[in-house]
Amino acid sequence: MAFTLYSLLQAALLIVNAVAVLHEERFLRHVGWGSDQGIGGFGEEPGIKAQLTNLIRSVRTVMRVPLIAVNSITIILLLLFG
Repeated sequence: MAFTLYSLLQAALLIVNAVAVLHEERFLRHVGWGSDQGIGGFGEEPGIKAQLTNLIRSVRTVMRVPLIAVNSITIILLLLFG
């Protein structure tokens, strides 16, 4: 497999898919990254753990419908062009 732009885009799509399927109650809470973890006080900067959980939650919320479309296009391209 050659190192092409399409390969990079496909790898990025796989990573976003992996983030999108992480379930908060089944996986993240067992690891200690649940929604109730990392709640800071007023005026404090959120830590890296809180920022990552917010990123995961945002990806799951915002990218759900676009991921379906992009995955479908990727599957069609792979079927047509190998």
